[in-house]
Amino acid sequence: MNGVQLLLIIGAGIAVSAVARKRNIEPGWIIVVLAAAASFIPGVPRLELDSEMILAIVVPPLLYSATRNASFSSFGANMNAIVTLGLLLVLFTAGVLGLVATWLLPTIGGAAAFLLGSVLAPPDTITTVSHGDEIGLPKRVTSILTGESLVNDATALTLFAIALGAANGEQASFGSGALELVRTAGIGLVIGAGLSVPTLWLRKRLGNPTLETTLVLLLPFTAFLLAEEAHASGILAVVAAAFSVSLNLALDPKHQYPGGYKTRLQEESFWPVVDFLLETFVFAYIGLQLKWVLEDLAESDDPGLVRTLVAAGVLLVVAILFRLFAVWVLFGRWRRKDQRVKRRVQEDIYFRTRWQRMEERRTRRGGKPLDPPTRKQTLLVGWTGMRGILTLAAAAAIPPTIEHGTEPFPGRDAIQAIALIVTLGTLLIQGTTVGWLSRKLNFDLTEERAETKELRDLARTIIAEAGAEPAETDDARFEAQRAALGKAVAEHRLTEDIARELIEEVDLRQAAQSTYPA
Repeated sequence: MNGVQLLLIIGAGIAVSAVARKRNIEPGWIIVVLAAAASFIPGVPRLELDSEMILAIVVPPLLYSATRNASFSSFGANMNAIVTLGLLLVLFTAGVLGLVATWLLPTIGGAAAFLLGSVLAPPDTITTVSHGDEIGLPKRVTSILTGESLVNDATALTLFAIALGAANGEQASFGSGALELVRTAGIGLVIGAGLSVPTLWLRKRLGNPTLETTLVLLLPFTAFLLAEEAHASGILAVVAAAFSVSLNLALDPKHQYPGGYKTRLQEESFWPVVDFLLETFVFAYIGLQLKWVLEDLAESDDPGLVRTLVAAGVLLVVAILFRLFAVWVLFGRWRRKDQRVKRRVQEDIYFRTRWQRMEERRTRRGGKPLDPPTRKQTLLVGWTGMRGILTLAAAAAIPPTIEHGTEPFPGRDAIQAIALIVTLGTLLIQGTTVGWLSRKLNFDLTEERAETKELRDLARTIIAEAGAEPAETDDARFEAQRAALGKAVAEHRLTEDIARELIEEVDLRQAAQSTYPA
């Protein structure tokens, strides 16, 4: 890929996104469709990138950007749902799709079929969450989908690595795979959290917003690559690093420093640009492969073009229906268990006493879990199964040949074609209808919006009280306001997302005060 082609892709992405957003349409699937159509234009060259570079360049910054705005407390409160979707559902989905693929494409082999299952397993729920307010998603659904997206990528990529190794001749079993998942997750979390310590220490000593932003930009790549070198989960390393750095920089007074507001404001503008550039590039790059992938399939008899297209259609339907079914079953089981516990609390006085004590401890720690999602919320979560960046990037990361050999990787072209078709299909079928479904379900958000308004009012009261205290300088007064918001979060009086929203307002006022002093 040369520089002119890259500039043309970015320029076209800007134009497409501008038109799509004016019409309240997700631009990602439009870019893929147009890029796929453009691949058939005579003279358009085939674009080739090193397969390992796709995941290493694209995934870390996108995941870091998504995590830095996530709420750790919401993550904890919805842990049951997040683990259910991000771990169990991904494992089940990869297994089911892998089994279906072995039946549809027997010639590519079982390892390659389950590799395809791991590629197709994780949905890209962040795309849905980013438009949550526009399509009327309840806050609970948004929190669940955000947490799912931070866990399912790690699960799917670990499965991807195991299946890729099996396709390369390595021995793998269910037990060894489970142990590998635990090992890679644990080491990845330790690496990510460990890297956040020197990052926080160094950041406030640089004294320059440009250098500080550059340091944070390097963090996801460093965490991902170090974890991969240690054969651990690069995804969870990035998530751990992002949570540790963003929470401490925004809410912990120990990590506040003069001029930090400038860097925070700069990053609020910087990361959306990075997201746009990388998402545009990946969607366009994969779309531009369609012609060549189909030509390669047409030239081969095994599995062949027709069989691959049929397999893609079947796997698309299975992926959509299985998520709906599995989410309904898993959340339904959770609801029934919750109902049994509540009945026992009413009927058994000894159990009620133990339960109340446990609930009191959870409340003091701020970690009391929420009730199971309602049936309406379950249906909406089940329908948000659009595949996206990770599916496309993982498919592109499959090497052309078997490791340490020249033999072509079995079913590579078929896997990439199916990944593209399934991604397009879910974006067109589910991505264009999730807003309509949310409106049809007619969620009553009155209480939720009233609670949000109440928390904002409380946050502004906290800011006003902190600002009324004597301070030596204006900067000291702004620091006191941010510290008061961080303290309110630690005391569980405010949620992290509300505190961050108001901290940004304080940052803006401080920047205005610094630029136009009274």
